[in-house]
Amino acid sequence: MQDNQSGTISAVKVGGELGRRIRDMGLVPGTEIMVQGRAPLYDPVALRVRGFTLTLRNNEANHIEVEVS
Repeated sequence: MQDNQSGTISAVKVGGELGRRIRDMGLVPGTEIMVQGRAPLYDPVALRVRGFTLTLRNNEANHIEVEVS
């Protein structure tokens, strides 16, 4: 996804502790997200989720499948 692009989470494609941690942050299927921006070297990425800003490393964000609006 590009900066200021939004979409809806369709799936979280990882299990175990990382999958639980991602879901605990509110990143569950059906949630709307927007990419607010990226660091100069593109890692991490800042996401706008449920009224707050969340940053994820790219290796964490890669497990989240999103339908882009």
